[in-house]
Formats: sequence, C-alpha cells, structure tokens
Amino acid sequence: MVPHRSTSSSDDSSVYEQGLARTPRNVRRWRSHLADERAEGAVYRELAARRSGEEREILLGLAAAEQRHERHWEQLLGDDMGRIGRGSLRTRVLAVLARRFGGVFVLALAQQAEARTEYADEPAAPANMLADERIHGEVVRGLATRSRRRMSGTFRAAVFGANDGLVSNLALILGIGASGATHGIVLLSGFAGLLAGALSMGAGEYVSVSSQRELLDAENPAPESHGAIGDLDVNANELALVYRARGMSEQEALDHAASVLADYTHGTILAEDIDAAEHEAIGTPWGAALSSFLFFASGAFIPIVPFLFGAQQYVAVALSTSLVGMALLLTGACVGVLSGSSPMRRALRQLAIGLGAAAATYALGLAFGGGA
Repeated sequence: MVPHRSTSSSDDSSVYEQGLARTPRNVRRWRSHLADERAEGAVYRELAARRSGEEREILLGLAAAEQRHERHWEQLLGDDMGRIGRGSLRTRVLAVLARRFGGVFVLALAQQAEARTEYADEPAAPANMLADERIHGEVVRGLATRSRRRMSGTFRAAVFGANDGLVSNLALILGIGASGATHGIVLLSGFAGLLAGALSMGAGEYVSVSSQRELLDAENPAPESHGAIGDLDVNANELALVYRARGMSEQEALDHAASVLADYTHGTILAEDIDAAEHEAIGTPWGAALSSFLFFASGAFIPIVPFLFGAQQYVAVALSTSLVGMALLLTGACVGVLSGSSPMRRALRQLAIGLGAAAATYALGLAFGGGA
C-alpha cells in the first residue's frame, strides 16, 4: 500500500494518480527502482564485509533498509515483476568498487549517490522511503567522515605535495624556457626545482605535524600534579579552579571537583591526558613528511617528462602543460569525491589555478628574457 502524499490542487492530484497507474511506463520505472535498491543493498553488504565492529553493523543496517525498499517495489509490481535489471551503471560501478576496494572513495561516492535520490518526484514512493534515503545519506556521510579522519593527515600532505609539485615546477620550467634558456638549462632547472621543492615540502610537513602534536601534549597535566589531589583542602577546593581554567563553568567545576575529591583513591588523576597519537586527522610527522616529499617529487616530475625526451621549445611547452593539466584534473576530482562535492567543479578549479600560475611565470619569462 502506498501512502498518499498531500497535493495542493486538482492538477497535482491528477499527476499523482497518473504516477500510480499500472501503465507500461510506470511499471518500467518501478522495475528500475527495484533494481537500484537491490544494487545499493549489495554495495552496503560488500562494504560491511570489509569492516568489523560498529561500522559493519551500521552498513548492514543500511542494507536491511534497502531490503525494505525492495519489498515495497516488489509488492507494487506484483504480477508485473518480469525481468529485473542490474540497476543503473553508477550503482553497478559502485558495487564493483566496494568489492575491490571498499575504502573512503567508495563511501564518498555512496554519499553522493544517496544525495541524488530519485524519490522526490516519484509518486509511488512513500514519504517514509524518501526520508529513509535522505537519512541514509547522512549515515554514509558520518562513515565517510570517520574514514577521512583516519587518512586526512597523510592524504592532506599527499594532495598538497602533488599539486604544489605540478604547479611550481611547471611554472619554473615555463618561466625559464620563455626567458630563452637552452634545453639543458631548462631540464636542469626542472630537476633542481623537483629536489628543492620536495625537500622543502617534506621538512615543512615534518615540522608542522610535530608542532601540532607537541601543542596537544602541552595541554596534558604535569605528572606530579595528580599526586597533589589527595592533600588538597576540601573546603577551599582549589581543584575547581583547575577545571574552570580548562573550560568548565563555575558550578560545573565545583561539582566535578567535589565528585573527584569524594571518590578519591590512590591513582586518581587530575584530568585525562590527550593522546596525540589518537588524533588521526593530524597524522604522524614522518608519514606526513614522506608523503609530501614523494608526492611533490612525483608531481614535479610530470612537467619535466617532455623535456627529458628531447621535446623542444613550443612543443615541449604544449606537452608539459597538457600533462600537468590532466594531472590537475585528476587530483582535483579525487579531492572533490572525498569531500562529497562535485568532482568536476573541483577538477576545473584546480586546473584554472594551476595553469593560471604557470601562465603568469611564462609571461614573466617572455617579458624579461626576450622570448624563447
């Protein structure tokens, strides 16, 4: 049985009734919905098979919800079930990716798929089914966020490193080449830019991540302060000042301090230490440094390739710019997928920024070098 949605006019009511009529067109559409629900359920089961604990249970819960949706379309089709396809190409590809990889990219794609539900304009879909699909998107967003946090420190260094390598070395090579330098000088400049930039990026990431972790460690209470709790004056209760300094309101601090003192035993601590190792979004210093170094070097190598194989002047410039442009589109699209936004928009933005910077240095080389 399909719950009726409210309609505001007789025209709307007519459209609604037409959407529920057992016409060949509607039956085909219902079959398509059923195929998609089956495929989406398979995606969640494949993802669950690669996880454990709470995440596995959540994904299996989503798969069970998709089965409820399947039953709705099966009941609606009845004797018109016929042959059900394998779902849309997008959903089938998602299932293959879930089976092969099952990582954050698949979750991010699943998040986008849930956000593009077709049920908003589907008269035969109950209101609770539309609500389910929208909530599913938020559930998947939460799971994707967990995965992003686990990889974000190293991934951030890798993406920034690759993009910096692509843009900075292309700009360097085009600027030097436009100034009229020889092929050998351009090639040498490219390799020098690669090594210098990779070392600089690696060192910078190491210092940055180390500093963040040191700042977290600095928030932890001094070890000897824990032992002072048992000797505090219960009436004065200066322990409350500690908790007020750490962000509690006056009453909250007083209540918490009284609770700590009342339950005091040997080994009671002033406050839990912050474990920097648990802050996955920060990453590790050596992991961030190595990722940044390697990805900067790999990005910076791409614009050198045409010069390395002997391409000259404008041919080398065109080839180098094309290769870097494709790489910028790829990295931009990856960031777009992971962030849950439009891959195309992020890719084009990355391309415009990168080629804009390269064009500026090329123009500068022409202006000061007198042309290639």
